[in-house]
Amino acid sequence: MAKAIVVGGGIIGLSSAYYLNASGWEVTVIDRGDLNTGCSFGNAGYICPSHFVPLTTPDNVRAGLKWMFNPQSPFYIQPKLNWALLDWGWKFMRKATQSHVNAAAVPLRDIALLSMACYEDWLHLPDFDFYYEKKGMLEIFQTPAMVHHAEDTVKKAQDLGLETELLSLEALQALEPQVRMNALGAIWFKCDAHCAPYDLMDKLKKHLLQNGAQFKSHEDVLGFSTQKGTIKQVQTNKTVHEGDLVVIATGSWSRELAQQLDINLPMMPGRGYSMTVTDPQYRFEHPIILSEGRVAVTPLEGATRFGGTMEITDTKTPPRMQRVQGIIASVKQFFPEFDLPMPKPEDVWYGYRPCSADGLPYIGRSKQYENLIIATGHSMLGLSLGAGTGKLVGEIANEQTTSMSIAPFAVERLD
Repeated sequence: MAKAIVVGGGIIGLSSAYYLNASGWEVTVIDRGDLNTGCSFGNAGYICPSHFVPLTTPDNVRAGLKWMFNPQSPFYIQPKLNWALLDWGWKFMRKATQSHVNAAAVPLRDIALLSMACYEDWLHLPDFDFYYEKKGMLEIFQTPAMVHHAEDTVKKAQDLGLETELLSLEALQALEPQVRMNALGAIWFKCDAHCAPYDLMDKLKKHLLQNGAQFKSHEDVLGFSTQKGTIKQVQTNKTVHEGDLVVIATGSWSRELAQQLDINLPMMPGRGYSMTVTDPQYRFEHPIILSEGRVAVTPLEGATRFGGTMEITDTKTPPRMQRVQGIIASVKQFFPEFDLPMPKPEDVWYGYRPCSADGLPYIGRSKQYENLIIATGHSMLGLSLGAGTGKLVGEIANEQTTSMSIAPFAVERLD
């Protein structure tokens, strides 16, 4: 039986492990942590074909400059004399064009729809009934400046075949009767779904264990042994692993890992924060994005999760609680009757999204090593695109025709 080593135990790594395992590979998953933390657990849980606009846009370039010195801003790039940041920033700005935004829409839509279909397939597996709802998502706006943006977004979504509707405040309020809002209206992305990330990850790990996959936690990959364009061994702080295939799916740590193989992945960590509250005051029927504040609100089983910010930094910079204050301020601005308290630092989750320089993930084989597949760089869409990415990894590994074109996700496309 062929052996696959999957480095990374987040949703991308475990989804890859799932499809490899299902197609007959002997799978070992290695993770630097305990497989119970990271962005796959603390994110908003959105499975969202509506997110067909990449992070790399002209508007985000302008916003990044505007919000550079605002400690509560929703998008922030930490200035630093760092080659990785300079390389990423230069390529980000070069790619931040309307033509790139237009070109990215179809592949982002297609991989999100593929992923949604995969998640819905998983729901029919024995003992895999994770919390999943398909009610759509509401993107609420409250300023006249966002009305035109909303109209334009609805048209683009409909042109892409995504069921989407522009709502008046009255129609919005009818969908969320328990919450009084300060808003002008909303976009209702009926095409979207959401899940409880921790429930999904728990069921996925249990399924893999029951089907023979092995997990190695608290193992740091220190290097690789290669020979004639093939990776022979993966060396960790505990042992040496040998396999026929290596998958790098280590999220925001993938750039450093790829560097050990002389592969350049223009990518930076984008830190986000979230808090989960059980107070029944905060009751919503749908997942929500607060447009101007870029805050996500997710109704879960017996709880509500509030999250947001995109803080381009490194993984060693201490968390900034001002970002959490910004989330709370946005919630209050949209829902004036809510008094969301500032949580204790230990009750705040934060994690690092792997942000590629052009807003598209890296999925595919490396040119340098025939038995290496890279799957990373999904930015805020890791969970949304996770199952679909895993299916593509399985198809690539088995040399099958992929479910969609992976050309836009080529690993070396930005060299």
